[in-house]
Amino acid sequence: MRIAILDDYQGIAMKSADWSSIPGHPEIKVFTDHVSDLEKLAQRLLPFEILCLMRERTPMTAALIERLPSLKLIASTGARNAALDLEAARRRHIDVLHTGYFSTPTIEFTWAMILAAARNLTTENTSLRSGGWQIGVGSDLKGKTLAVLGLGNVGGPVATIGKAFGMRVIAWSPNLREERAESSGAQLVSKAELFREGDFLTVHLVLSPKTRGIVGESELAVMKPSSYLINTSRGPLIEEAALIKALEGRKIAGFAVDVFEHEPLPLTHPFRRLPNVLATPHIGFGSQSLYETFYRDSVTNITNWILNQPGRDR
Repeated sequence: MRIAILDDYQGIAMKSADWSSIPGHPEIKVFTDHVSDLEKLAQRLLPFEILCLMRERTPMTAALIERLPSLKLIASTGARNAALDLEAARRRHIDVLHTGYFSTPTIEFTWAMILAAARNLTTENTSLRSGGWQIGVGSDLKGKTLAVLGLGNVGGPVATIGKAFGMRVIAWSPNLREERAESSGAQLVSKAELFREGDFLTVHLVLSPKTRGIVGESELAVMKPSSYLINTSRGPLIEEAALIKALEGRKIAGFAVDVFEHEPLPLTHPFRRLPNVLATPHIGFGSQSLYETFYRDSVTNITNWILNQPGRDR
């Protein structure tokens, strides 16, 4: 049995779980880089019966699955994986197993991004490292308006924490009801009010055909020039071209982002150079404890799957 662990950028998979406990001492290959080209990726994965995926880093499309005749099990981290074509896996009789997940790291990271944007931590740190000293003045949170787009497992707690900072908290999403908003300490407003009144607008929606591009040119146009946009959810929720235009024209004060339309982020992407962008490489969810949950659960899933194979001695 051969197992491939994909997209282990930080080299943490083998340290987070006891892979030696898997029955039969399978061959395990860890890939720390990312391959986007379909043909190259198919050739790389061709020998493996089991693939261990890190959430949505490598899309498991029908085209890729059809090129992997040896594949029998996909062990995906997280409770769901939007980049995995489940129907294509079913057609090929490939089993798919998921792991536990919790939102705490992303909630905490969202506030790290809000605070870093408010107090200009990136530019101040860069200045200090290059021999400079104080170069700007940050913004307070108390008394400001936190606008939350989506009050789910992440957005709800983010809103609640905003109240602790003394912020006015407002919220909107396509299906949000007043009772749900109030339970998170937020006031339900219209979509237009959310963008018009927010000093810090943070995005927390599940990506779907209905939410793709939900933040576009018209929404960005009504934001305050002093406002900040934060996205730790999914890149395609925001129309990238419209956002880059707004940032280049200083239509908003800044953008803090951890998720992108294409990952890894291309080297020539404007988000890597714009001075009013704080960008991190999709690390918001990846705390030590969550990685341990992901990989320990994956080892358990693979172990149970192997033990339950027909014809195996027990």
